[in-house]
Amino acid sequence: MNNNNGFSTGEEDSRGPADQVCCLLDDGERCRNQAGNASYSKRIQKTVTQRRLKLMIDTAARHIYICDFHKGRIQCARTKRRRRDSEDDSNETDTDLPEVDLYQLQVNTLRRYKRFYKVSTRPGINKAQLSETIMKHFKTIPIKEKEILTYFIYMVKSNSNKLDQKNNTSNEAT
Repeated sequence: MNNNNGFSTGEEDSRGPADQVCCLLDDGERCRNQAGNASYSKRIQKTVTQRRLKLMIDTAARHIYICDFHKGRIQCARTKRRRRDSEDDSNETDTDLPEVDLYQLQVNTLRRYKRFYKVSTRPGINKAQLSETIMKHFKTIPIKEKEILTYFIYMVKSNSNKLDQKNNTSNEAT
């Protein structure tokens, strides 16, 4: 940005022009998010390849800037530590289960989850780190799949849910 005296503040160097979109193809589809200040370097490309993220630079893009969403996703993948002992002991991997992208949630929602389940984190972590920590906790919650599916189907067929039941009991009291 130029200020009134014509000198550059340097801010235009930290972000691409407002009309530039992220230069990445995400699973073959071009990202439509606004490009940020992070560039797709050889180091980032190496992380993407090692972590088998389905990201690649679009050859039609005239720049190498990526959006904040992909920047956070790559940073999150970079900081992941694989626990070899647990993966080696069982023949299962996390790829068998569908992955929930908690990074899509708002920070306030992630903080509410953290507070509700009393998940401990270090102070001052960013959204990517918070979503990663919460994902680790989320994966530890035991579920009874058959029981949940049966209950869900029952609720759909009976056209009701717990909220409806609460509203009915409060309406009957009045």
